Amino acid sequence: MSRTEITIAGVGGQGSILAGDILGSAAVSHAGLFAVKTQAYSSELRGGFAAAWVIVSDEPVVYPRVTAPDLLVAQAQDAVDRFVGTLRPGGILIVDSDMIASPPDGPWRVFGIPATSISRNDIGLPITANMVMLGALWDVSRLIPREAFEAAISSAVPSGKDRINLEAFAQGVDQVKRFSSRE
Repeated sequence: MSRTEITIAGVGGQGSILAGDILGSAAVSHAGLFAVKTQAYSSELRGGFAAAWVIVSDEPVVYPRVTAPDLLVAQAQDAVDRFVGTLRPGGILIVDSDMIASPPDGPWRVFGIPATSISRNDIGLPITANMVMLGALWDVSRLIPREAFEAAISSAVPSGKDRINLEAFAQGVDQVKRFSSRE
């Protein structure tokens, strides 16, 4: 693996920063890897820009800035507009297809995951769309053992909400499997 750079971005309230926290925790606390996370968000509480940048490595991370992500998880059109130009050629773009109707073409592989619909209609809790996207991220990257992701999710969410968040994560994994079978 050596070094994998990931950008997770959306708008405030979608849980992009929490998703980055979970990814970093899964790597460090539950998989014995090295990771660093940085984040930025606009001053609005909901609806403004929000992003997390995570580097996962099997060696200490000496330069903590994501410069050309291998993976971009975009939960909103603004996230694609801001960050798709930084995605390395051959990288992976995962989009919430409910929020981004037409992902841009480019030298990357695209996965459209209907995370917002799944979280509303199948899970019954709209705020779990970020967990659906984490499930997709796990399945396309396999950077960290699934059990590490699940343990990090259980540790990060409010008490009693782990089951529903783990179900959302599993739905994201399932969506990638469905997507891959259509290719």
